Amino acid sequence: MALSRNDLVAALAEKTGSTKKEADDFLAGFADIVIDAIAKGEKVSIPGVLSVERVERAARTGRNPATGDTIEIPAGFGVKVSAGSRLKAAAKDS
Repeated sequence: MALSRNDLVAALAEKTGSTKKEADDFLAGFADIVIDAIAKGEKVSIPGVLSVERVERAARTGRNPATGDTIEIPAGFGVKVSAGSRLKAAAKDS
């Protein structure tokens, strides 16, 4: 089962004793901060839970799956998300 945004907002509101509107505003603000930091090349870390960072990807040769033709994929950036120790432990315990 997936935790939807609405479920996350409701759980956050309950956990913090705030309203759903406040929790939704907090979640939107948090997302904006993470996106802005990654766009600037900064790493975002929540110790024990996760870290998010922008990584460089080198140019490479690939294949068009439809035609099998070789194509050149330009260099660019991607996002790396790493699970922290508490998150890994929670996944093992379940």
